[in-house]
Amino acid sequence: MRAMVLTEPGRPLELREVPTPEPGPGQVQLRVRACGVCRTDLHVFDGELPEPKLPLVLGHQIVGVVMKVGEGVGRFAVGDRVGVPWLGWTCGRCRYCLGGRENLCDQARFTGYQRDGGYAEYAVADARYCFPIPEDYPDLQAAPLLCAGLIGYRALRLAGEAERLGLYGFGASAHIVAQVARYRGQRVYAFTRPCDLEGQRFARELGAVWAGGSDQLPPEPLDAAVIFAPAGGLVPQALRAVAKGGVVVCAGIHMSDIPSFPYEILWGERVLRSVANLTRQDGEEFLALAPRVPVRTTIQPYALEEANRALEDLRAGRVHGAAVLVVAS
Repeated sequence: MRAMVLTEPGRPLELREVPTPEPGPGQVQLRVRACGVCRTDLHVFDGELPEPKLPLVLGHQIVGVVMKVGEGVGRFAVGDRVGVPWLGWTCGRCRYCLGGRENLCDQARFTGYQRDGGYAEYAVADARYCFPIPEDYPDLQAAPLLCAGLIGYRALRLAGEAERLGLYGFGASAHIVAQVARYRGQRVYAFTRPCDLEGQRFARELGAVWAGGSDQLPPEPLDAAVIFAPAGGLVPQALRAVAKGGVVVCAGIHMSDIPSFPYEILWGERVLRSVANLTRQDGEEFLALAPRVPVRTTIQPYALEEANRALEDLRAGRVHGAAVLVVAS
């Protein structure tokens, strides 16, 4: 099969012919149809996430069709269309797994990081961590739901019942979260890179009541803010933007260092917290909710062999919505 392979961090992905993976017990083999391109892929590519499996096939927003099932798989059958997210395996025995917080499992393994992902024609995945794809979504539009949507949904939940919600970094996750927040009756304030007028226009099209640069303060205090951009400098800015009792959620898996800031912008019972990965419950809840909103994903398609260009476009801020690799029809 063809796959785009990372041989070492920082080197362009190589298009290679590699053996087609076979499913083991509890696994399914998928013919990959589409795979979203995520900022976390960039963090792995750049070496900002330590000790990836090498060589590695990136990609953790996989939409595919089940071609084979391993021993003991009863949840899916050949021909089913399923999605594979970032969380690829957990131990099921630790205090986090047993307490409903499998996203914090110390033994967890992640798709496109410690397990080969979806920048390839075939992939294998643990059937326990796959999700049925809602019928309303074509392959390309479904792919961003599996990380941009799931992580965004978890971040939105942890932000609480905010009437006034700020979203810093209006990319793949934020363009989905904005739709869910509007469905819930929240007012959305979008923050883009300074001078990104196209991104601000896009945010207003999706219902944001205000859109401006991340160096600006909103016209009124926020009740909560979610930071999707991996820039630690946005944390003090978001704390200044939220009212007393407000929450700032850092939604990325990696962020540059947070600069020091005066205690007064945290005081007033403001809360600063992070989001780590996702749980299967998050996936089940969000994929049931998405068709009801309905969430509509805006995508920018790339061929499999254009994965390097997709990553660079994402890095440069040239993607509005979500970048998705088209692997098979």
